[in-house]
Amino acid sequence: MSRSTGSTVSRRRRFTLFAVGAATAALVGVGAPASASPANSAAAADCPFSATLCLFDQTSFGGERFAVKSLVPGGTCVSLNDSGWGNRVRSAINTSSQGAALFANDDCVGGPYQVAANSSVSNLGSFRPQSVWVS
Repeated sequence: MSRSTGSTVSRRRRFTLFAVGAATAALVGVGAPASASPANSAAAADCPFSATLCLFDQTSFGGERFAVKSLVPGGTCVSLNDSGWGNRVRSAINTSSQGAALFANDDCVGGPYQVAANSSVSNLGSFRPQSVWVS
C-alpha cells in the first residue's frame, strides 16, 4: 500500500485554513497577558470571518493572520506546528459562538488557554501555543 506524503494533515484534522498573509497595522502593546474580553469593532475588522479563530503573530492583532475553523461537528484539534505557526501566536480573536482553546503542546494536550466565544485576547504574554481546539 502506498502512502501519500503530499499532505501533513491527518484525516482526523479536517479543517479549513485561511492563511491570510496580508499585513495589518500593528498597535503593539507590551504588558501582562490580557484576559479574554468581548470582541470589539476593531478586533472584528481584524477577523472578518464568521465562526473562526484568528491568530496573529503580534500583540493587539497585528502582523500576519492565520484563521482556522472546524468543519467537523463537535470540533477538532489543529496542529499549529504542521502549518508553521507553532510558537508564533501572540494574540487571538474568536468570532465563534463556541469557545476555543490554545495548547502549549501539540495534539491539544495539557492545560488549555481559553479564548471564550465571541471574545479576543490582545496579548498572550509568554504563552506560546503549539495547537488549538476549535468548535
